[in-house]
Amino acid sequence: MRAAVHTAANQPMRIEQLADPRPKLGEVAIDVRSCGACHTDLHVLKGELPFPTPTVLGHEVAGMISEVGPGVTGFEVGDRVVTSFIMPCGQCEQCARGNEEICQRFFEFNRGKGRLYDDETRLFRPDGEPVWMYSMGGLAERCVTPATSVYRVPEGVELTDVASVGCATMTAYGALRHAANVHVGDAVAVVAAGGVGSALIQLATVFGASPIVAVDISEEKLAGARKLGATHTVNSAEVDASAKIRELTGGRGVDVAFEALGAVATFNIARDAVVEGGQVVVVGIAARGTTGEFDLATIARRKLQIKGSYGAKPRRDMPVLLDLVARGLLRPQDAISRHYPFEQVQDAYDALKHGETVGRAVIDIG
Repeated sequence: MRAAVHTAANQPMRIEQLADPRPKLGEVAIDVRSCGACHTDLHVLKGELPFPTPTVLGHEVAGMISEVGPGVTGFEVGDRVVTSFIMPCGQCEQCARGNEEICQRFFEFNRGKGRLYDDETRLFRPDGEPVWMYSMGGLAERCVTPATSVYRVPEGVELTDVASVGCATMTAYGALRHAANVHVGDAVAVVAAGGVGSALIQLATVFGASPIVAVDISEEKLAGARKLGATHTVNSAEVDASAKIRELTGGRGVDVAFEALGAVATFNIARDAVVEGGQVVVVGIAARGTTGEFDLATIARRKLQIKGSYGAKPRRDMPVLLDLVARGLLRPQDAISRHYPFEQVQDAYDALKHGETVGRAVIDIG
């Protein structure tokens, strides 16, 4: 099969021929049709998140099951599926407590070493050299993943429309539902209107939040945010964004501010935009060593809540999201602005690096 292989920081990925990966116990193989280009992949490409090389990135996968491993029930060859970027083991202490989004084995084996849960990769060059996996390694014609991260796509829903549900949308849902527990009528701000920010805006409308303030430095992204449901937009390159958010909310600030980039400047805006007793939810993945500042006395006096959110709970929440898509209440395809053929996979990440991608870009593979 063909796969886009990352070999060194700040070097372009190369499309190589790798051996077809085969599923083992509890796993399935997927013929990939589409894979979203996520900013977290970009952190790895730039060397900002340490990860072994050579590796295949890509964790927003939609495709068709091509092989079912031993012990897997409920799936058949030919099933149309989407994956969650978090691959819960279902056995560790955190999974047992219902915290699949921080599965211990996922972080130990996959995020730590690029392997699946038998401590081995499924990807190899023709000479037998191992190639590591970031999640399931979806920037390839075929990938292997635990069946715990696989979900059927409802009839009538196009595979190319839902690849991003497994990361951008799931990450947004986890932040809204579990970290912040947003209610109807809550005022929210989304600071950085990229892929995850776009999903936050879409889902905030589903949750009944109002007003919804989108913040970015790109007028193009802010225009996209308005189409997705933002009631107000703020260009933080032109005004004091936190002050403007307070002005738009009658001087009070928002109930929840979501930081969706992983940068000091966006964290500061979110921190300073919330009402007393409000929540600052950090969703964006920052480069290692990035630090934000806050005054401890202010946090105590204003009863601020600063929370981290890494994603939703896959086995509980992915069926909910796909049901919303099937009923037309959630349209992830509206946030997709670019499609790239597999041969231009590096172009997708270059555009992401330069801030040119509005919403989500998708690489069409199969």
